[in-house]
Amino acid sequence: MAKKHILIVPGDGIGQEVTTVGKQVLDRIAEKFGHEFTYDEALIGHVAIEATGEPLPEETLVKMRASDAILFGAVGHPKYDNDPSAKVRPEQGLLKMRKELGLYANLRPIKLFDELLEASSIKPEILKGSDILFFRELTGDVYFGKRERLDDGNTAYDTMIYSKYEVERIARKAFEAARTRSKKLMSVDKANVLESSRLWREVIQKIAPEYPDVDVEHQFIDAAAMLLIKDPRRFDVVVTGNLFGDILTDEASQIAGSMGMLASASVGDSTGVYEPIHGSAHDITGKGVANPLASVLSAALLLDISFGLKAEADAIIAAVDKVLKEGFRTRDIANSETPADKILGTYAMGAELLKHL
Repeated sequence: MAKKHILIVPGDGIGQEVTTVGKQVLDRIAEKFGHEFTYDEALIGHVAIEATGEPLPEETLVKMRASDAILFGAVGHPKYDNDPSAKVRPEQGLLKMRKELGLYANLRPIKLFDELLEASSIKPEILKGSDILFFRELTGDVYFGKRERLDDGNTAYDTMIYSKYEVERIARKAFEAARTRSKKLMSVDKANVLESSRLWREVIQKIAPEYPDVDVEHQFIDAAAMLLIKDPRRFDVVVTGNLFGDILTDEASQIAGSMGMLASASVGDSTGVYEPIHGSAHDITGKGVANPLASVLSAALLLDISFGLKAEADAIIAAVDKVLKEGFRTRDIANSETPADKILGTYAMGAELLKHL
């Protein structure tokens, strides 16, 4: 029996709705497998700014450090999207959380369910069988480098910066993962132009001999973006920097047909954070139509990666598969041929999942 403490951080927008279903699934798993999960909740993002003036209050950080894992929703609000000069922004909470918790590796599995092949804009015969695991570096790159406005605000720069140790630690996680899969690793950079990418490639090449059983391929970011659409089955484990990873994983989300289906994990050497890759989606907030499956699959990742409960994680994935096979869809993954009585809201989809658990 596992006794674990999980912090639920819904954040903004549909985060509250989807994490509610994620928690219901975790509760059912605890009941079915004889575990004891306790919970707490905390604020981040716009809701935290409204309540405390800070996008990541100290109280939230304390709760995060005291938890065994974190199930996270989303951050963001249109108010800030339309005001680029705002000094305090929801996304600052996300970046600070990654920094404070040492979350240097973002894992995004792109696993296709056969029933949803038609939901993608790419031909099913190109997609079928695709199974990719991205490792995106989270604490370096242009997101954390020095930035400044010059020339009375008419010129701006952002610094793309990496240190060897930052590349080494995520590279080792990616190599270890490749060993458990098909022993193929693709490293993505822009070493023909960028000095930081040359350092990235040097570090990957230096570490590679320690993993002689893993076949390493290097691709430039532009070529990798093209290949991802042209031949997604060529990819298995992919490791790349923060900016390139941000772009590639969103591109890969469309291979799966919807961002509402994709989970992610942000991990380091302590508490891990598990979240859907979709945003706060304020256009549908409160309408009960958000797809909870990415949050549910994030809960499965949490059980697997942070708690080592693989059978429990597999049970969740199997339940998602069964619900999809039965024809149930949320609005974002339905098509013109989906019967109206099979298109479910957030909580009704959760209820179908619980039946299979």
